[in-house]
Amino acid sequence: MTNEHDLTRETLSKVPAVTLGFWIIKILATTLGETGGDTLSMTFNLGYLLSTAIFVVPLVALIIWQVRARAFHPALYWATIIASTTAGTTMADFATRSIGIGYPGGASLLFALVLASLLVWHRTIGTVSVNRIASPRAETFYWITITFSQTLGTALGDWAADTGGLGYLGGAALFGGALLVLAVLYLTTNANRVALFWAAFVLTRPLGATVGDFLDKPLADGGLALSRPIASLVLLAAVAVLVWLIPQRAGSHPGDDPQAGSEKHGRAIRPQ
Repeated sequence: MTNEHDLTRETLSKVPAVTLGFWIIKILATTLGETGGDTLSMTFNLGYLLSTAIFVVPLVALIIWQVRARAFHPALYWATIIASTTAGTTMADFATRSIGIGYPGGASLLFALVLASLLVWHRTIGTVSVNRIASPRAETFYWITITFSQTLGTALGDWAADTGGLGYLGGAALFGGALLVLAVLYLTTNANRVALFWAAFVLTRPLGATVGDFLDKPLADGGLALSRPIASLVLLAAVAVLVWLIPQRAGSHPGDDPQAGSEKHGRAIRPQ
């Protein structure tokens, strides 16, 4: 029987349960981040630094709104994800291209930032599980880590497709295959669920980046040469439809019974 404490705790969870639908929307959102970021920096020729400044403003505003919200709102959550992935695109491009450290240097720097964020988060809260986000402080660490991971993912995708010589489809196959390996590990082993979640979260970003580049890069470079603004609008519409159609619910909380949650809401892919 649900008591008042459980109801209060439920209103505090503002991140979604990690389900198959979550990953589908996440991949589309990261693809949108690539085409959307490139629209400003390349198509509109605003450059990486100015485009980053433009994207960071709504990102910060949405994170503040998300942290201050009293309940889980799917539209707000996914708007914040999209803002983080578009800002991540231009930030990664600025780091790897404008300041001259290249893909290896940019990816190494961003990987260190992701690890540092997770380490500080764990030392402060005691866990980095997304099933344990029930305070503004934990949620702030969550969004900082997500933003760094989105930026890292862009650098990894560009590194594999360009310098790595895999091309956009080859890069997508590489990262898609890596995600399949993580899925097999999740289903067949007792590998740490938190580590699997964050590995998958990072890898969905370069997958989206390479797919996004495949859609809008010139034919001579191995892309389809589609319009970046139009591709971005189509992807935005697809994300909006899926957020509306796929059932969205808040994730679990400290003290929740995972088995009870599975029986009540359907099977979720839960990082423990």
